Amino acid sequence: MYCDLLTKIKNAQAVKKESVKSPYSNMDFAIAELLVAHKFLDGAFKKGRMPKRIIDIKLKYNDGKGVVQGIRILSKPSRRLYAGYQELKSVRQGYGLLVLSTSKGIMDGKTAKRQKIGGQLLFEIW
Repeated sequence: MYCDLLTKIKNAQAVKKESVKSPYSNMDFAIAELLVAHKFLDGAFKKGRMPKRIIDIKLKYNDGKGVVQGIRILSKPSRRLYAGYQELKSVRQGYGLLVLSTSKGIMDGKTAKRQKIGGQLLFEIW
């Protein structure tokens, strides 16, 4: 699940690891690719064949500090949060990223608002 992936990324950056490996799922890989596109990570690659497929994630650092400063998970298995496109706000005055799951796939808050699509709020990252 994406909560485990985000926790692995945050903890690995705290101890200055170069890369992280996580079990593969389509949702986790889509989230990793979105974070690469928004320059929170250096790269995300699929490795292996299906029963043992993994995601290899290269972490990104600026001046020895991890790019990911914080993560706030909004939807949990016990409580799902949904929002229409009118309710989507910027994160940390535009320096953060809101990630949501829509009918068109995993996307960031700005793109969802531009396309007028709401969905399940997954997490905020800054």
